[in-house]
Order: sequence, then structure tokens, then C-alpha cells
Amino acid sequence: MTHLLKASPETCAWGYFDATLKPALEVDSGDVVTIETVSGGPDQIPAQDAGFHIPPELFDIHARSERQLPGHILTGPVAVKGAKPGHVLQVDILDVKLRQDWGWNMIRPLAGTLPDEFQTYRNVIIPVDLEAMTGRMSWGLDLPLKPFFGVMGVAPPPNWGRISTIQPRAHGGNIDNKELVAGTTLYLPVLTEGALFSCGDGHGVQGDGEVCVTAIETALEGRFRLSVRDDLKIDFPRAETPTHLITMGMHEDLDRCAEMALRDMIALIVDRTGLSREDAYMLCSLIGDLRVTQTVNGNKGVHMMMETALLQSKAS
Repeated sequence: MTHLLKASPETCAWGYFDATLKPALEVDSGDVVTIETVSGGPDQIPAQDAGFHIPPELFDIHARSERQLPGHILTGPVAVKGAKPGHVLQVDILDVKLRQDWGWNMIRPLAGTLPDEFQTYRNVIIPVDLEAMTGRMSWGLDLPLKPFFGVMGVAPPPNWGRISTIQPRAHGGNIDNKELVAGTTLYLPVLTEGALFSCGDGHGVQGDGEVCVTAIETALEGRFRLSVRDDLKIDFPRAETPTHLITMGMHEDLDRCAEMALRDMIALIVDRTGLSREDAYMLCSLIGDLRVTQTVNGNKGVHMMMETALLQSKAS
């Protein structure tokens, strides 16, 4: 089955994840869902006479949806039948498309990787060429776009209550991992009945770090296959590209982030190959890449990438 979930005040939550939120859609495991998202508050949109296409539902959301916590506008949640705590939600990212011909980038005082060095608020509208898939910077650079969703996550466990979308945690959320483009798969631990998947925070392109807090923020449409896995056991998000396995660490301390991503990669290698922890640790040192995902979301992020083709079972 295939489904379409449009962005609207009835299908969007502004700023939060919450296990008690009523599903906007319920699907069977293995169904494909196309989800439309929007981006930004009233201060981030271009002038209506500037000639850009602004999704009309964005104005409706601004007018009728209350921003519950600081954070992003998410479309969802999508409940997946049969998903229970202890399961894993496999999110196959089948396609990601731009929904508008512009994006925005914001710098604000006391935020970002250099919070004390940039003391003037600035919001820049970046024109987007949908055919060339480029963003035109103000000094003339046409920047190639690689769109992905900064936020993809399930609901937190009910005892967490309502949480902001800003900090990435075990449920996923504001991961901001630029590797998660179309053709990749995200694995999320299910923490509440139905999993309750939501996404948003569309990015046209972003560097590792996302150092000024924002990427080219824009509206995206994603096509996802959502599958419940009862044969996997994970406590933290993982991902897989066509060529690499990815483990993640999220914490206020980058050192802890690196330790978390590395420790999970060691466990993943041992599970896949039958190698000892010592051999897996050595392999991570030789061919594993630790990369800074982002440094601006309260909980920072580090991810480790391991080339799948180089992993062979001990028996082979």
C-alpha cells in the first residue's frame, strides 16, 4: 500500500515529539508513505511579492498551530501497526524532493558553534534552481544540493513526556546527518506503541557540523517505506547507505559522542562478522571514519562510517 500525508495544522506538530500525540496516519508494516513537510516560522519566509513559491499550508500552520516548544515543524506522526517497544522501525528513504524554489539560513546571537562571535541576527533567503538542483549564494556561487531530512524520529517513551525537536536522542529526531539522502536506510528503536514516525527540518544541503545552526532550510517531500523489525535489537539509531554502515553518538560532550558511535560500531561488527571485540576495535581504527554530525543542537553528534564491502564473516 502507498499513502500520502500532506502538511497541515491537523497533521503537523510544531516544536515537539510526544508519545500521546494522536497519529495523523496509520499504516501496515512495509507500506510506503509520501510525507510533505514545510520549514520555518513567519520570520523565515520571503516577502510574498518576491516571486518565490511558498507552500500555502505554511501560512495556515503559522496561523492555526501553536508552537509548543522551540523547534521544528514536523509532519506526522505515522503509526505503524504492530510496532511495540523493543522492536526496530526500518525507514527506507526511497526518495527526497524539493517542494519550493527557495530556502533560508539563519544566524542568531548566542547560538551555533561560535555563539559569542556573531552578535547580529541574520536571515538569508537562498534561491533554489529546481532543475539544476543548485542554491544561488549571494556572492554568485551555485551550490550543488543534496537534500535530506534533518529530523526523522519516532516518539519518545511516554515517561519522557513532551520533548523539543531540537535535541537528538535515542528516538532519533534532529539527527542532522547529511548521509541520510535518498537510497539510505535509517533504523530507529521503537519506544512506544505504533512507533509514531515524524519528519521535518528539510535541508537542501548541509556540511558536517551545521556550524551556524542552520543548513539551507527548505520544504521537502519524502517517500519512505516503514517496516517493523522484530529480529533486530538496537538502543540507538543506526543507518546504512549503499556502501557504508553508520552508527551514531549524541551527547553534550563530543568525546562521549565519539565513544558512543565507536562502541556501537564495534558491537555491530561483532554481530555481523563474528570477529572478537578486539579485532573489531582494530578494524575501526584502520578503516572506520568518525565524523562530526553536528555541533549545535545541545546534544552534539558524531557518526562512524564503516565500508560494508570490507566486512567479512570470520568463517570466510
